[in-house]
Amino acid sequence: MSRAAAILYALVSYAIFLLSFLFAVGFLGGGFGPKTVDDGLVGEPWLAIVADVALLTIFALQHSVMARPRFKAWWTRFVPKTVERSTFVLLASLALLLLFWQWRPLPATVWSVSEPVAASLLTGLYWVGWLVVLLSTFMISHFDLFGLKQAFQGLNATAQGKAAFTTPFLYKYVRHPIYLGFVIAFWATPTMTVGHLLFAAIATAYIFVGIQLEERDLVAFFGDRYIRYRRQAGMLLPPIRTHVRFRAGARAD
Repeated sequence: MSRAAAILYALVSYAIFLLSFLFAVGFLGGGFGPKTVDDGLVGEPWLAIVADVALLTIFALQHSVMARPRFKAWWTRFVPKTVERSTFVLLASLALLLLFWQWRPLPATVWSVSEPVAASLLTGLYWVGWLVVLLSTFMISHFDLFGLKQAFQGLNATAQGKAAFTTPFLYKYVRHPIYLGFVIAFWATPTMTVGHLLFAAIATAYIFVGIQLEERDLVAFFGDRYIRYRRQAGMLLPPIRTHVRFRAGARAD
């Protein structure tokens, strides 16, 4: 693949990621976008549950399998390393768009907060969650995380997966602030329907599974440095004890 083709491919993949990200914000939060978690034709609840779980499983399997080092080692025999990350981002984004498109609503209400101040606080917390997700990607290397850096710079150490081991800002206290932001966004809502609850519960469960897989790879890659960091920084919440005092951390998957 030529450098120009790699750059174009990475840019298109990134644009589709941005589309899926904005769709996700509107899908769970409502108020904008073509569809929300509660939109669509309401059918048999059990059929909706089966379909929605299958859609979430497709995304989880794609994201987990393609993020593993063994798969990457095999996958890059066919896909240039300069666009390996962009391919991962592209397929993850397409899996998300498929989920949003085919999602079956379960509109029964689990809880509804009508008190204006409480409802506003929950809505504000929802937006804080997405802001944490976005800012956390820039605290490490946003353009490396989404494949643009590899395509623009060509095959270099970063493209080969030799990520720097640093803990900027939130990463000093929480090992996975991106996942923390997602969990906040999934659950912070004034009105929780059964469909929204199903999405939030399964997606949160996947996050905890994904963290275990990701940290196993990080320990294998960084060894004692990551083990020490794991003892000092909380997984999703800052630890009560003294915060981390050394520079550590990394991007995984």
